[in-house]
Amino acid sequence: MESQSVIPPRSVVLALWARDLADGVALLPDAVRAVRGDDEPHRLGSSFDGAPRRGEDDDAELRTLLTIVSSPGTSTVAALPAPGDPAGVPAEASAAATEAGECLLVESTAGAFALVPSVVRFGSAWEPGHLVTWDRVPVSSWERRFYGVVGDVSEADRALRTALITATRALADLDVARWREDVGDELAALRGENLGWPLPPRVEATTARVTSLATRLRRIVELATDDDGGAASLWQADQRSAALGEVDRAARRALAAATLTVR
Repeated sequence: MESQSVIPPRSVVLALWARDLADGVALLPDAVRAVRGDDEPHRLGSSFDGAPRRGEDDDAELRTLLTIVSSPGTSTVAALPAPGDPAGVPAEASAAATEAGECLLVESTAGAFALVPSVVRFGSAWEPGHLVTWDRVPVSSWERRFYGVVGDVSEADRALRTALITATRALADLDVARWREDVGDELAALRGENLGWPLPPRVEATTARVTSLATRLRRIVELATDDDGGAASLWQADQRSAALGEVDRAARRALAAATLTVR
């Protein structure tokens, strides 16, 4: 498995596995292992009153969460808001989801809510650990309007190809790879087909490609905007920030489109 930093956001992995669980083409134990990854056992926050707790079973709470989001007639989508861009997240959960950088929107006959992960990192840079707690925030109905926000996965695929060209040109023009060799390595890695992410075995090819490329592009944006020291001027830094900001926006929209399941 690759490092945590280049694995899709937890909400994305949760959404894709929930889809295959609901369709009966994935097993719950496999989904639990995929969503948990290298994290400590996931927990449910106090908003899940009455839900089964861990007891002697570390993964009881995550199994409960997966069962909820894959129940019959349940629509789901991973939303990745950023400051100034709510990305379709209803207002009731916008602040919490923006702080987390992600959430899973859920809608069923029982109502609509957002699942927002709170992640606490511990350990060292060489041996990191993560404590993940999911909270449920009731929201207004999002199902009918969300498609208009993100479009379908085919549109996202085309937008990502454009975003990749934009990112490559921006980084090449600003000579980012010269002062950040890891960015050049990430660009080269985009050509990889099998990135080893914990995606469901029956995921469609387009969805897998969009998820992979969007996640890589977000990683490149993260690396390239981490340090302005390589920019020759403030104007250059602003140009890079603007170009990569659009790339990140396209990638976040693409991840949402890849996970949107309306029942």
